[in-house]
Amino acid sequence: MTYQEDDTANEKIYELILKDGIDGLVPAIQLLLNEAMKLERNKYLGGKPYERLDDRTDYANGFKNKTLALKSGIVDLNIPQVRQGGFYPSILEKGIRSERALKVTLADMYVQGVSTRKVKKIMEKLCGFNVSSTSVSRAAKLLDEELDRWRNRELGSFKYIYFDARYEKVRIDKQVRDSGILIAIGIDEFGKRDVLGVSVELSEAEVHWRKFMESLTKRGLHGIELITSDAHSGMKAARKAVFPSVPWQRCQFHLQQNAQKYIPKKSMKKGVAFDIRSVFDAPNLVEAERLLKLTVKKYESIASNLADWMESNIPEGFSVFAFSQSHWKRIRTSNMLERLNREIKKRTRVVGIFPNEDSALRLISAMLMETSEEWSLEEQRYLKFEDSDG
Repeated sequence: MTYQEDDTANEKIYELILKDGIDGLVPAIQLLLNEAMKLERNKYLGGKPYERLDDRTDYANGFKNKTLALKSGIVDLNIPQVRQGGFYPSILEKGIRSERALKVTLADMYVQGVSTRKVKKIMEKLCGFNVSSTSVSRAAKLLDEELDRWRNRELGSFKYIYFDARYEKVRIDKQVRDSGILIAIGIDEFGKRDVLGVSVELSEAEVHWRKFMESLTKRGLHGIELITSDAHSGMKAARKAVFPSVPWQRCQFHLQQNAQKYIPKKSMKKGVAFDIRSVFDAPNLVEAERLLKLTVKKYESIASNLADWMESNIPEGFSVFAFSQSHWKRIRTSNMLERLNREIKKRTRVVGIFPNEDSALRLISAMLMETSEEWSLEEQRYLKFEDSDG
């Protein structure tokens, strides 16, 4: 099909938003992406269509229709083509990323009560056009509905599950309290990773953990072969109640950190860390148990508390030995989830104290949904399973 150049694209975008408010976003995004792709092709070709220049690299060759399913809605695009091929507009991926950034920004603004002036400035920077404060409030409401659907979506079979907990300061009944943030991620039978759920609540640790785990099973989570986490308060009892037959792998990285509290002399820290790492790096369970016995004996007379702690706690990091050795590096720690939590902390640190639990859940959910969407686009699997290698 042919597509005529339109020099009034910005005016059309403005008219769409002015006329339809937030409902005009989808056609505005469609127009914006189509115009941006044409400009990108011109840059790639070194000239406009039909423009005769000596340093042209190629020539325009019409457009190809493509329907793109964004969260905002269905967008019909006209992908610019070139005669010799090899061109694909990078703006498509940027457009998807911008939409995700927009959601997180809306959630952030919703939490912090950003002024209308700042809202317009941020939206203009992200989208290239202004929207009214009424449209922003409406968009935030739609965002809440979308986040709620994402948090309650149907789950399926996930072989490996990771849990982690952290705390955010939330104002409750005019007092600033530490509210628990529970997050679960998983690796499915095809080796793909996903964010499974999040919960924000001020309650007894075991009660919160149990409710969170039960909510995952109600959403269809099954097929779990291993749970990896740190020894969070209340988590152990909740896990045994909800997933009684699933093996637990205590995070080896956290175990090494926990051991530091039982070391009587600072000069011993490096040596202890090396000995524990040697146990975890054993080629099999039998060798790991042998090395642990030797290590416990080594510290019995010089650090008895450490020796006792090792004997009771280090074996909780041995569950990994029952699984494929090619998976050990990925499943013996909860580092992947720890890194994700650090990214969340960068954003929540700016907020400081959340006005309520809903606001904390809103912002953290927006970030996690963004991560979930990014992981779904990964071509390479996080882990490989023999029965899914094809």
